Amino acid sequence: MAADSVFTRLAHLAVRHKWLIVGLWLFAVAVAAPFAPRIATALKPGGFGSNDMESVRAGTLLQQQLHAQFTSVDIFFTSTRYKATDPQFVQEATAAVAPLAKWNAVPEIVPFTIAPHQIARDGYAAYTAVFLNTDADNAPAYLPGLRARLVPQPDLHTNVGGGPVFYADIQSVSEADLRRAEEIAFPFALLALLLVFRSVVAAGLPAAVGGCSVVVSLALVYALALHTDISVFALNITTLFGLGLGVDYSLFMVNRYREELARGRTVPDAIAVTMNTAGRAMMVSGTAVSIGLLGLLLFNFSVLRSIGLGGVLVVVISILSAATLLPALLAIIGTRINALPITLPKINRKSIEHTQREMTRNSREKTRNIFNYLAPFRASSRVISRSVPLSRPESQGFWHGLSLRVMRRPWAFLLPVLAFLLLLGAPFLQVRLGAPDASILPQNVPSRAAYDLLQSRFDANETNPIILAVQTTNGNVLTPANLTNLDALVVRLQHDPRVRRVDSIVTLDPRLSLAQYQIIYSQPVITDPYLSATVKQLASGNTTLVSLVSNYGMIDPRSEALVQDIRASRFAGLRVLVTGGTAGVVDYVNTMYSQFPYAILAVAITTYVVLMLLLQSVVLPLKALAMNTLSILSAYGALVFIFQQGHLSGLLRFAPLGFVEASAPILMFCALFGLSMDYEVFLLSRVREEWLATGDNVHSVALGMERSGAIITSAAAIVVIVSGGFITAGMILVKALGVGMALAVLMDATLVRGLLVPATMRLLGRWNWWWPFGANAAPPPATTTPLDANAQPAGEPLATAEA
Repeated sequence: MAADSVFTRLAHLAVRHKWLIVGLWLFAVAVAAPFAPRIATALKPGGFGSNDMESVRAGTLLQQQLHAQFTSVDIFFTSTRYKATDPQFVQEATAAVAPLAKWNAVPEIVPFTIAPHQIARDGYAAYTAVFLNTDADNAPAYLPGLRARLVPQPDLHTNVGGGPVFYADIQSVSEADLRRAEEIAFPFALLALLLVFRSVVAAGLPAAVGGCSVVVSLALVYALALHTDISVFALNITTLFGLGLGVDYSLFMVNRYREELARGRTVPDAIAVTMNTAGRAMMVSGTAVSIGLLGLLLFNFSVLRSIGLGGVLVVVISILSAATLLPALLAIIGTRINALPITLPKINRKSIEHTQREMTRNSREKTRNIFNYLAPFRASSRVISRSVPLSRPESQGFWHGLSLRVMRRPWAFLLPVLAFLLLLGAPFLQVRLGAPDASILPQNVPSRAAYDLLQSRFDANETNPIILAVQTTNGNVLTPANLTNLDALVVRLQHDPRVRRVDSIVTLDPRLSLAQYQIIYSQPVITDPYLSATVKQLASGNTTLVSLVSNYGMIDPRSEALVQDIRASRFAGLRVLVTGGTAGVVDYVNTMYSQFPYAILAVAITTYVVLMLLLQSVVLPLKALAMNTLSILSAYGALVFIFQQGHLSGLLRFAPLGFVEASAPILMFCALFGLSMDYEVFLLSRVREEWLATGDNVHSVALGMERSGAIITSAAAIVVIVSGGFITAGMILVKALGVGMALAVLMDATLVRGLLVPATMRLLGRWNWWWPFGANAAPPPATTTPLDANAQPAGEPLATAEA
């Protein structure tokens, strides 16, 4: 421990000014408390578009040139008595929306009476499209005024749906999901801390520090959202990381502090050692987590960038609280860290061993399995217990014994576990990516009810056309030459078997030929009222809108291929941009995943460099990256197996999407990459301590596992609990993130850390610590640790202990 290290200075600062530090944090929490609950009001529900997307550019062009309105609310009318063509139905539907025509926020209303595709197939439902003169992100603010102006009708049931309602529901469901997750996560996390520390005071410290981190972080994200667009999805990620990391970091530090006190150190020295060991690892771990989240800033989607920004802010606050508030609290509490002990039922070790001897007479192997099964519970009951000395022989611990068994036969453990994790990830080979729509919401919210009504009773293809923004390269679109080029485009589309219908200024009346359209549009004034009004909507200057209806669904691969084929085609005298629902999905996925490899590369390289400098090893960071990849792969497989294919949908209470929301794997990678590295850093830091002291690779791994295995498992359990709270979410995207993160952390803390890490470190041997940039400070081992702790003497060479 360097006497003048920054961590030592932090420790001394916390001891000297403990009351001031605690007071400043209490002041920060008091200031933040009124603003943290208001965060949802400042967040934005959108952010899924990017100016790099052709569909966005096409929509902007049509809005600028044609003043086309794309922000609309659909007013659904259903009846059990009348059909939409009945006069009574039409009269009541017209009366219901009549006040909206006088509202200056509504520039246009398109009733079902002039748009037959807005009538349900069975005839007993219809919808009227109400356009708003605002963008999609701000449209939810108009909904209260719209609903207040709707006039209830005696024979019609009214539903309000559409994009603005979807965005509003995302906001309300996110808030409800967060409250539910907190109600589940906080009590269970506190219970886990009590079981780990068996002391109210020791368990309360991580909970208090994590709670402070969450409150201050939410308030800071709220302040940030007042000045820049922050996605509502950042709300759940912020809370997950704030609570999970805040508690985790404090857990590791309190654990190390108790160890140092048990070794006879004074309170100031114990805090200094804790800061120089667990505190240093925490700083590196936080850096790794931040690197993963900073990868989200490389995307041109505000939903991802804002989650990354908010997540990094939370990590910084978690580190700051664990590095300042926690040491100050430890200095105040001192040796009373184990106060208010909790008595748990003790497992009688002598009784177990007696049972083992008795049962060995009949079946030695069966007894050994039972005893090994009980061993983790005996180990966990002794973790950091005040009544059990920390200096007990490491060979008696579960993690020490497990690591030796794994290192005795590394290939026997490595290959099956590797195969199992690859099997968990195999479903991802069948992934089908899509964009979020109302299907990600619970079925009881208005936008989801309207979406289900539209999908079940209407022709969904008619309501989601593919839109072409067509510009001529030479003059006005209504000139005879440009009309000829436009007609050639339309005819070409009409002959595509994937296209049901094409609507344009040269297909308004099927009785008219191209020559007749050329004559009509060449006149100074178009005398036909219908043609005149429609042309004003569909054409202006050198720009016109062409709409086509696909024979297949919006996210059907054949519709997506149709969009791609149109974009790849060239049309004489015309420039064509494609937008609409299908084009938006194609662009959303393609743009996002064209940027994903750069994010992966940036995160991996930066993390490698940080770990290389921390561990002073070229090989171990590569191994850590490989281990992280396996954990994340298992989560990816779960995304497809559960949320795309629908397995366990009844248990988790959701309707399968048939696809994976495209941002979910990216969010999961950036979040899990750093989070998994969190445990790798704490484990390898302990291993390296022993390596520097002994130079014995096997001993270092076994002792590092013994001293950190139980606490890493406990920390991972808390993150699993916090992530599991989000499994109850009503929004499928949040539920998927909760499931994926809980599974990945579970795999990482058990199979990866417990089996793969010791196996790979045994196989690599001294190559683990290869450092070509200078001598690694480990001395040559005087003796080597036996791989069979039960049968071989301590000094037997490794060569004779090989399996």
